[in-house]
Formats: sequence, structure tokens, C-alpha cells
Amino acid sequence: MHGKIKKVFFRVIHYAIMVMIAVLMLMPIGWMLGTSMRQSKESFVLPPSFWPTQFNLDNFKQVFHAIPILKFAWNSLFITFLAAAFMVLFTSMAAYAFARINFKGKNILFIFMLAGLMIPIQSIIIPVFLIIRKLNLIDTKWALIVTSIYYPLGLLMLRQFMMTIPKSYDEAAVCDGAGKLTIFFRVILPMSKSTIMVAFVMHFVSVWNNFFSAMIFLNSTAKMTLPLGITVLNTTDGNSNMPLMTSAVLLTLIPPMIIYIFGQKYLMQGNMISGVKS
Repeated sequence: MHGKIKKVFFRVIHYAIMVMIAVLMLMPIGWMLGTSMRQSKESFVLPPSFWPTQFNLDNFKQVFHAIPILKFAWNSLFITFLAAAFMVLFTSMAAYAFARINFKGKNILFIFMLAGLMIPIQSIIIPVFLIIRKLNLIDTKWALIVTSIYYPLGLLMLRQFMMTIPKSYDEAAVCDGAGKLTIFFRVILPMSKSTIMVAFVMHFVSVWNNFFSAMIFLNSTAKMTLPLGITVLNTTDGNSNMPLMTSAVLLTLIPPMIIYIFGQKYLMQGNMISGVKS
């Protein structure tokens, strides 16, 4: 009996700690939600209140009149989906080569590929800009798509997972007359579905929130993405409508949340899978 009480006590403590952590993590979202429903004059009142004294849901309606947010959303969706799709295609093929094919200098080349994790885009933006300008892609959506395909973290994840797949699958496919491309598309790729989905969701969120590259490569308002487009709401006189901007930011969170909800099953599978046994 004493052991059961002790077990229940520690379980209650465990859940209490988890709830506290969840509340702390959700507080920024709660603050944004409260700010989005304030009157504009309440934004700079001291001391600030967590929830508004008067709820104003018209801020969300005003966003659609203040900026072409649906156009910005379409631009972001077009760029993000294509960039993530191309990333999955090329990254999975590169991961297959590094994991399943032996060639000279493979390990050294893989290290150079992973070096991209340590190089921020800000440090190489000048040569990247010159290349994009040479390709006549400045102020086009393809400038953001082309520069977002490379994803070294996805390469690492897929390569490590493909290395856990037994070689017996390749050998059986070769006995049936399959080549490397057939093995990749019909054997390895379906087995890597969960890891691919994890990489897709992570890269989707990264590209969706990409403000720096959009600011560098895009000039026309009609081609702006959501992170860049909502800056139009900002003013230069210091009298920005903070509730209006916060409402716009909350609207930008909807597509990544939908992608996460639909991909949650694969994300959980990707966390649980530690290898494949023959």
C-alpha cells in the first residue's frame, strides 16, 4: 500500500511539472493572442495586462483590408511547398548515395555537405545574391525556392535512417533484376516515409518563416511572402498598430499548425523508429 501511494505521489508530481512546463511554453502564444484582441491604445499602457480590458476581434478583419494577406499567403505556400518537395527529392537521393553506395571520398564529401549546418546564410548572402542575379531570378519566387532546397539536417537524418535498413533488401531486389534507381524508389524510399515526413515538416516551417532571404531577393509587393508582407503594417513614425501586427502574425501560424497536425503521426513514428530488422 505504501508503495502504491508513493507511486501515485511521484506521478502527480510528474504531471504537475509537465503542466507547468506546458504553461510556460504556451505563455508567448497567450500573450500574442491577448495583444491581438486589444485596442490599439492599450498596447503601450504601463503596467501591461496579460489580457485586454476590452476584446476587439475586428483586428483580424482589418488585417485583410490593410494588406493583401491572401496574396502573401499564396506566395508563401507556393514557395514553401515547392522548396520542401524539391528538398525531399534531392536530399533523399543524396542520402541514398551516401548510405548505400560506396564511392571514393564519400565520407569527406559528406562532412563538407554537413558543414552547411554551421554556415549561416547571412555569411554567404553576397555570392548567393550574385549567382541569383546572374540567373535572372531576382524578384522572383524561384530565387527563394532554389536557395531553400539545400537542407543538411534533412540529409543527415535520412542518411542515418537509410543506413539502418538491412542490405538484404538491396540484394533481394538485385536478384529480381532491379537497378539502383528502382531500389531507391520502390524499396528504400517507401521504408523511409516517416523520416522523410519529419524532414518535410521541419523544412516547411523553416522556409515558411524565412524572412531574411525574402527581404534580399524580393522587391515587388505582389511577390512578397507572409513574413515580409506583414512588415508593411509597420510604420516609421513609431506609432505602429501592435494589435494589428500581432493579429497578422497569428494568422501566419495557421498553415504550419495544419501541416504539423497532419504530419504528427509520421513525426511520432519517426521518433519511435530506431532501426529496421530483417
